[in-house]
Amino acid sequence: MLDVCKYILSLKIIRRMLKLESQLLLDRCPYCSIKRPNLKVNHELITVDHRAANKRRWKIYKCESCGGVILANTNEGTGNNEVSEIYPKREHLDEAIPEKPRTFLQEAIDSIHAPSASIMVCASSIDAMLKELGYKEGTLYSRIAEAKNDCILTPGMEAWANEIRLDANEQRHADEVKGLPSPAEALQSVEFAKALAEFLFVLPSRVKRGIEESKQTHIDND
Repeated sequence: MLDVCKYILSLKIIRRMLKLESQLLLDRCPYCSIKRPNLKVNHELITVDHRAANKRRWKIYKCESCGGVILANTNEGTGNNEVSEIYPKREHLDEAIPEKPRTFLQEAIDSIHAPSASIMVCASSIDAMLKELGYKEGTLYSRIAEAKNDCILTPGMEAWANEIRLDANEQRHADEVKGLPSPAEALQSVEFAKALAEFLFVLPSRVKRGIEESKQTHIDND
C-alpha cells in the first residue's frame, strides 16, 4: 500500500511540473514507451460543460516515434498552464506481482519500441513467474509443461508461453529465416505476460484480501 501511495504522489508531482505547451515533456510515451519522446501539438481546443463552467483547454500531442496520440488539458481558471489530466495514463504494474518478474515485465513494457529486446525480456518475466511458484528445475520449456500438468497453466496459456519462449530464442540466436519482430508483436507478448501475471499473482492476492476483509467485517459485527 505504501508503494502505491508513493506512486500516486509521484504522479501528482509530475503533473504539477508539466505545462500545457507546444511540446509535452513526458518521461516516456504511453504507447511505444520510448524515453523522452518528441510530443508535438497537433490540435488545440477549449471546452466547457452544459452550464458554461469547468472551462478547460485541451491539446492533442502526437508522438513523432510511433504516431500515438496523447490528450492533455489544463483548467483555465487556474491561470498557471499546469497539466491537470493526461490520457492515456502510463501503466503501473500491480505490487502483488513479485519484484523480479515485475521488473522484467516493466522493462518489456518500456522497450516495446525495441521489439526484439522487449520479447526477450517478456520471456525472462515468464521464467521468473514460474520460479516464484517453485518451478526452478530444468529448461523453461519443461517448467512451462510442468506448470500445465499441475493445472497452474491452462493448455492455452502453455501454448502462448511457449510461443513467447520460441520468439525470444529466435531473437537471441539471430534467426536468419524469420524477420525482425514488429512493435505490434512485442505488444502482443507483453499483453500475454501481463495477463499471466494477473492470473498467477494479482487475482489470488485480491481474493485473499477480500476474504480477510470479509472475515474482519464479520468479527466487527459480532
